[in-house]
Amino acid sequence: MRETGIEELRNSGIEELGGALPDFKFQISDFRFLVPPGFTLLEVMIALAVISIALVALLGSQSQGLSLGNESRFNTTASLLAQAKMAEIEAIRDQRDLASDSGYFGEEFPDYAWQLSVHDVSFDGAPTVSDRLKCIDLDVSYVPNGRYRCQFRLYRFFP
Repeated sequence: MRETGIEELRNSGIEELGGALPDFKFQISDFRFLVPPGFTLLEVMIALAVISIALVALLGSQSQGLSLGNESRFNTTASLLAQAKMAEIEAIRDQRDLASDSGYFGEEFPDYAWQLSVHDVSFDGAPTVSDRLKCIDLDVSYVPNGRYRCQFRLYRFFP
């Protein structure tokens, strides 16, 4: 280890000889701070706070993405199932065969239920048209949680 300053002069023997002390310069590189390397508690707490905020935002967006994916899947499936049910209704030729009913979409879609409501549409001054015009409401719902539901309306004229 290198000696610096007065210790170096004492060991060199200049004081014993009665000589004058030479000019000496300290270099900044000779000084070392005694602070150990690492992070302070405050820095660690701030870093943890930033990481926790980022994780909460990330998990929230993940949860929202899953929820939107489930809702989108329901809307697509319910629309296709309702379209198939409306095609069955449009295939009915006699208005006496059309009645309110409910049920499930079979083994392929056991979690989806439908409910059909048939109503007469009345017009003042046009009783012959009112007897032949029907308002058909179709509700498609997701049974396990009852959270998702779509409603469709069809007006059907029977000649």
